[in-house]
Parts: sequence; C-alpha cells; structure tokens
Amino acid sequence: MADDSKSGGDLEKDQRSQEDAPPSSIYLISYPKIVFLYPTFLVAVVVAIFMSIAGESAQIGGNREHMAEVMSLIFLGVFGLNLTVLAFDFPRTTSLTLFFLGAALFMGAWMLLRFNPDIVPTITGLLKGLRPWANSQMYWLFAGILGLIFIGVAISVRFDYWEVKGNELLHHHGFLSDLERFAAPNLKIDKEISDIFEYLLLRSGRLVLHPRNEPRAIVLDNVPFISRKEKQITRMLGALQVQVRPDNH
Repeated sequence: MADDSKSGGDLEKDQRSQEDAPPSSIYLISYPKIVFLYPTFLVAVVVAIFMSIAGESAQIGGNREHMAEVMSLIFLGVFGLNLTVLAFDFPRTTSLTLFFLGAALFMGAWMLLRFNPDIVPTITGLLKGLRPWANSQMYWLFAGILGLIFIGVAISVRFDYWEVKGNELLHHHGFLSDLERFAAPNLKIDKEISDIFEYLLLRSGRLVLHPRNEPRAIVLDNVPFISRKEKQITRMLGALQVQVRPDNH
C-alpha cells in the first residue's frame, strides 16, 4: 500500500511538473494593422447573408427595406470604429474616458432629437434623410476582398517570424527560410500596450526584445496574446537560469 501511495504521489508530481514546464519553442509574429478589421469582415458577412436570404424583400420598395437600411448603418458604424482604431492610438485611461464620454454625448443628442424633433429641425431632417442601402453583392465583394487580404497576411507571416528557444532567439525570414541567431540568455523583454482597443480586439501589443551584445533592440508590433507570450518567455528564461546554476548537493 505504501509503495502504491508513493507511486501515485510521484505520478501526480510528474504530471504537475509537466504542466508547469515551459514550452520548448515560443513563436512571435508581428501582424500588420489590417488584421484589426476582422469585426468589419464579420459584420459584412452577416449582412451579406441577411441580404441574400431576404432577396427582393430587402430591395428598395420591399417590406424589409427599412431593415436593410438599419443593417447598412450598423455596417458603416462598425467600419468607422475600425478605421478609428487603425488611425489613432488610444492610451488606456484617456481612451476609455473619451470613448464613454463620446458615447454618452451621442446617446444624449440622439434621444433629444428623437423625442424633440422640433429643437433642431435641420439636423433632424438630415438624420431622417440618412437611408444608406447596398445589395448583397456589395457586401459579399467587400468581405471577399478583405478575406483575400487576410489570407495573404496569413501566408506572408509564415515567411517572417521569430522563435524563442531556451538558449537562442531565431529570426526566420525570406522565401528561402533565411535564419538569424541571437543569444537568448540574459534576454531583456519589454511589453508595451499603447492602444487599449487593439488589446481588446486581439490581446495584442508591442514586444521589445533586447538580446545580449546587440546594439539595437528588436521591436515587434501587434503581437497577438502578448501577455501570454511574455509570461511564457519569462518562464522559459527563468527555467534556463535555474538549470545553469551549479549543483551544490
């Protein structure tokens, strides 16, 4: 019984150590900012499906024309927000404050004009005149073009990425798989999250690597799941430092 208990405890300990063990390789990929347009791509696909299913009823003069206009407004709103994320950097505190302030002002103005249309008749008439509409082909083409760009990005990053191993940092680049090697021990890592919306979309940020004996830092922008990557690298380098210590026993 004692032997069985001991073997069971050793097995549980081994399983725990395997779970805590850092991965053998960590891949770091810097993506272009176009990938943050995936919400617009998803909305375009949803609207395209709706317009295709609705058919003639969503055409101008059909009984679902108003719904098609609402879907167009939603698409344009998401597209506009996505372009704003690409165009500007939003620091954490400032961005959230401005976002909620802008949302509150917009909702307040909309409610005021909705229930009191005679206050500013010119603006009320302009808002009532907003009736954007597009057929399913436009949404399918937009989603198709954006999808092809995403596929091109997915292919291109396979020819330019970084790999962190226990004792070295590797840069894979080029169609012929050119390789650059840097020493990983004593590697300094800086994590920067300068845009809260980009972090919310893909948990991405900037990773700055400082290899030993290298005059310039390596800057990787738009690295997805940056917090998890940073923790994995820290665990890997920490395990390496423990392994190279002399055994005093």
